[in-house]
Amino acid sequence: MKISKIILIFTLFFLIFLNLNAEENMTIHSFEFIDIDGKKVKINKFNNGPILLVNTASRCGFTPQYEGLQNLFINYRQRNLTIIAATSNSFNQEFDTREEIKKICLANYDVGFVVSSPINVIGNDVHPLYKWINQKYNKKPKWNFYKYLFDKEGNLVDSWGSMTKPDNSKITSKIEKLL
Repeated sequence: MKISKIILIFTLFFLIFLNLNAEENMTIHSFEFIDIDGKKVKINKFNNGPILLVNTASRCGFTPQYEGLQNLFINYRQRNLTIIAATSNSFNQEFDTREEIKKICLANYDVGFVVSSPINVIGNDVHPLYKWINQKYNKKPKWNFYKYLFDKEGNLVDSWGSMTKPDNSKITSKIEKLL
C-alpha cells in the first residue's frame, strides 16, 4: 500500500513537472487560430522568419494602419517576415462578421498578409495566444493596433502601442536585425 502511494505521488509530481516544463517552452509557434476565411492556421508554419502580430479593428481611428502593415508586407515578404492581423472586438470597434471585416481589409486596404477571424485579445474569454503573451511577457494590448514582434524562434523581441505606426523606424530597425 505504501509503495503504491509513493508511486502515485511521484507520478503526480512528474506530470506537474512535465506540464510546467511544456508551458515554459511555449513560443508563438505553439498556437493556432481560425483565419478570416474560416480555415485553421497553425502559427508554426511561419517558423522561417520573424512574426509581427497586431490586434486590429475595422472601426477604429487607427484602422488606416492597415496600409502601413500592407506596405511592410510588400517590402518584407521576400525576406520571410510574417504579418498576422488578429481582428478583435475586445475594444468594441470591430464588425460582427468575417464578411464585413474582409470588405474593410480587402476592398479598402487590399491586404495580402494573414488575417484572423475575430478573437478576444483581453478579458475572460481571451484567445490562448494572447493569454500566453500576457502570462509569459506580462504584456497585453491596451487598445487596437498593439504590435508584437517575435523572432524566428517564436520569442517576443519587442512590442509597441497603437500610436507607433507599422513603418516606424523603431519597428523596421528591429525587423531588419531579425532578417
